[in-house]
Amino acid sequence: MAAKLFDLGGRVAVVTGAAAGIGRAIAVGLAGHGADVLICDINAEGLSGTVQAIAGHDRRGHGMHCDVGNDEEITALFVELDRVFGRVDILVNNVGHNARSKPEELSRQDWEFVLGTGVTASLRCAQEAGRRMIAAGRGGSIINISSIAGATALGRGNLAHSANKGALHQLTRELAVEWAKYGIRVNAILPCQVLTEGFQDWLDSPGFDPALMARFLAGIPSGRLARAEDMVGPAVFLASDAAAMVTGTLLGVDGGNLALNAGGSHTW
Repeated sequence: MAAKLFDLGGRVAVVTGAAAGIGRAIAVGLAGHGADVLICDINAEGLSGTVQAIAGHDRRGHGMHCDVGNDEEITALFVELDRVFGRVDILVNNVGHNARSKPEELSRQDWEFVLGTGVTASLRCAQEAGRRMIAAGRGGSIINISSIAGATALGRGNLAHSANKGALHQLTRELAVEWAKYGIRVNAILPCQVLTEGFQDWLDSPGFDPALMARFLAGIPSGRLARAEDMVGPAVFLASDAAAMVTGTLLGVDGGNLALNAGGSHTW
């Protein structure tokens, strides 16, 4: 019975930003539980690798180039979904960028880029998926990949990133309320710092302050950075019938970060 609750057989998922990192891990994880998956990214080589990994679970994977900052490309993505799969049951909005800057120096261009490829793109993808879910009458699950940055302030030049994720939280709640009558559940996952390829590149860059790593770990009671694979179980849960009564939830997958008071400590 428990296994059946998490069975995604017969369902189709769309995962954005799935060439690497969290998006790739979730796309492959959904396939491992029975879903066919349409993935998109601007990284063609990474897309191909994710499609191959999906095929390794004997599921259909289909990759498509899509810049989610371009409204026409989002429309084209869902036209391709209709052509290849003919349905959508799960949407994972995973794309997110940052533009680190002092608040007084943040440019409008950077601000609009972060929000345009983040909360705005998530809304557009949700609209495309939501219209199809409503018309089909089967309900569905929309999962927004957010961040602890949307719940508490990080400082260190993260204004645009944090504002974007905070807006994504409210988008999650509003859609959950509006679409509950259609059986569409909308939730968000809030990771702490995740050791993705891109994050590792930042750690290895000349401009990274090594003291920051100690700061990161001081805020995570579990004592380590998250891994992309840590997001798979929560995503499968939220996509599945096991979460049939879960909507509008902001699920921290953060090793206890959001539970820890800023003046608190997990060491004695």
